[in-house]
Amino acid sequence: MPAIMAVRLMKQCTCLLREATRLVPTIAPVARLRLAGVACKTLTSSVSSPSSGSLTELLGKEQVFTPYPEHQEVDYLIEKATRPEELLGLLGGDHHLHHNHAALILIRLSYLLSEKPKEKALLVEDARFQQLVSQVNSQITSIWHGTLVKLLRSLYTLVLPRPCKELQSVEQEVRWRLRRLKYKHLVYLAESCASFMREQHSQELLAELLLHLERRWTEISDSRTVVTVMVKAGHLSEPLMSRLEDKCLELVEQFGPEELRKVLVTLAAQSRRSVPLLRAISYHLVQKPFPLTKGVLLDLAYAYGKLNFHQTQVSQRLAADLLPFIPSMTLGEVARCAKSFAFLKWLNLPLFEAFTQHLLSRAQDVSLPHLCSILLAFARLNFRPEQEDQFFNLVHDKLDPMLGSLEPALQVDLVWALCVLQQVREAELQTVLHPGLHKQFLGSKSPKDQSTFQKLVHINTTALLEHPDYKGPFLPDSAVALSSSSSSKKMTPLQKELQETLKTLLGSTDQGSLEVVTQYGWVLDAEVLLDADGHFLPLRDFVAPHLAQPVGNQPLPPGAKRIAFLRWEFPNFNSRSKDLLGRFVLARRHVLAAGFLVVDVPYYEWLDLKSAWQKGAYLKDKIRKAVAEELAK
Repeated sequence: MPAIMAVRLMKQCTCLLREATRLVPTIAPVARLRLAGVACKTLTSSVSSPSSGSLTELLGKEQVFTPYPEHQEVDYLIEKATRPEELLGLLGGDHHLHHNHAALILIRLSYLLSEKPKEKALLVEDARFQQLVSQVNSQITSIWHGTLVKLLRSLYTLVLPRPCKELQSVEQEVRWRLRRLKYKHLVYLAESCASFMREQHSQELLAELLLHLERRWTEISDSRTVVTVMVKAGHLSEPLMSRLEDKCLELVEQFGPEELRKVLVTLAAQSRRSVPLLRAISYHLVQKPFPLTKGVLLDLAYAYGKLNFHQTQVSQRLAADLLPFIPSMTLGEVARCAKSFAFLKWLNLPLFEAFTQHLLSRAQDVSLPHLCSILLAFARLNFRPEQEDQFFNLVHDKLDPMLGSLEPALQVDLVWALCVLQQVREAELQTVLHPGLHKQFLGSKSPKDQSTFQKLVHINTTALLEHPDYKGPFLPDSAVALSSSSSSKKMTPLQKELQETLKTLLGSTDQGSLEVVTQYGWVLDAEVLLDADGHFLPLRDFVAPHLAQPVGNQPLPPGAKRIAFLRWEFPNFNSRSKDLLGRFVLARRHVLAAGFLVVDVPYYEWLDLKSAWQKGAYLKDKIRKAVAEELAK
């Protein structure tokens, strides 16, 4: 019985060995013969002598599988070579080169000449180099997998002339072997060759590489691999990127700060707002105490801002961790950081005061682009520093001489920012309200140009309402009328409920107006007119100079008051704050300057009202308070 069992066991081993010879086609022919010989010899020996001792002795004498040729002297010469001549000299010497050596010499050559483009060009013309490339081409089928993928990268970096049949041969061999390559080899190709494949029009190879990376994504088992593939190849394939996001969710606990940074920056570069992944990364950023360097903090702030992903604890940590680095930051880093937090709508007062102090301490070195970025960030958050006079004096000193030479859209943005912060000067108003500037934006269908022209209308309103001594120029009435239009966006729940409540409160459409388009570039949610006794008056009968298209001709009766309802949604506020963003502070200020009493309807108050009666009572109370405050003045 033991002999029969031994024979059956060896038959199974023989089958496995035969399968191995088929699955490893790149083993040298001699090695395959030895492998098959060992199988037959082992089977014969086991039949004649089934003892375990004889089997062990036989296996000890014959090496069943040789994964790579033994290290020879020529291998050391290739590794130690420091000049191309040393490598090319190996071709004509007495050294015995096996099928991998020619490829290894090419790989070493590309490494030595990686930073020497002139020597690369001379090398390509060398006859010995051409002999080497031809030798590699003739042995291409016997080159090992790892060497083959490195060879492809080396040929790309050596910049061979196109078309090059040897390079095409290597590319074709890689395509044939993609299914058999280990995943780490696929990752190496994606990391080091994907950009070359795109540039050199190897689109078929690149497409197959991306397909195999996607199909075999479950083989990824470590954080470095998933991050590398995401950074290097994720943007080339939407299905692959989706798989990689799933794998990141699985491995996110293994990520360190650098890997978290790379994933977030990659998502930001592709504008992929993967909420589950962002939540998982945010959780680990908050929970893990690992230290974050200045560069990592800046990149994290940029990514969160670019993706518009608000997470309170992450924003708090970023602001707290960045504060000690402010003195060592360059002005470019300060501008970038301020811009990122402005996108996040996160106003951390100590951090922004530190930005201002750092800027003023290096006032002589401040460039206009950096100053512009900081000014726009401050305006978005409606931040006015404690050293307000020094900061805005610096802004005007740097900006005024150069304002007219900047791009028109940037001129408008900067003057609009100064209007928000109530720091604009008449000379700056005249620069952007000049007739030659607004014409290029008027009537444009581009959303960016339309936004710029809307800001011009706001600047024009600032000049009209907040600068009584300003004499002109102004935007023409025809241009202002064309720019004024009601928002076509879908109504929000708050907007819908507010309009329904106002309709019930007013009772008649003559008593008030909804969605009132003004000549000031703002749209009022509603407008009503009260007489001296607090009763609603019909709006259409009276003069309304604030309308884009005025109606009515009767003057207002004595003591009458115009009331504007302004709805403030969640996105109109700084993050985790009841302070409005700069744009909406400007809107409220303009409406007040136009002679209205303002009834503010913020979302956080409206959400507490459950019934229609409560909402109506809330608006009545708001109207009474607005009138009482006006009378108190």
